[in-house]
Amino acid sequence: MAGDGRGDDRDGTVGDFHEAVNMTAGQLEKWLTTDESRSVGQSDGGESVGHASGRRIVELLKTKKTDLTDDDLAHMRKVVGYVHRHLGQRPGGDVTDTRWRYSLMNWGHDPEK
Repeated sequence: MAGDGRGDDRDGTVGDFHEAVNMTAGQLEKWLTTDESRSVGQSDGGESVGHASGRRIVELLKTKKTDLTDDDLAHMRKVVGYVHRHLGQRPGGDVTDTRWRYSLMNWGHDPEK
């Protein structure tokens, strides 16, 4: 990406993030309380990476664009990358009750929407 992390690059990152994250803060907060949400993802015995990311995404969704830090923008880029990679691994058939969908939802994207 061109630029110094400000201006057009910031707008592009924020735009890509809001395209990738199709759940609202409220929908994601509610999802993160479910057993299904907690059942997926890589972890070291504690909270999974995706679940922790989901909590961060909720905060990012509530943050004004002008208040986003460079660290926030870096996490937004991470989310966009994860969602795009994971969508490319879509399994065949009905994905409604799959670990694949649950993982994506932890990252703020519901492929059923």
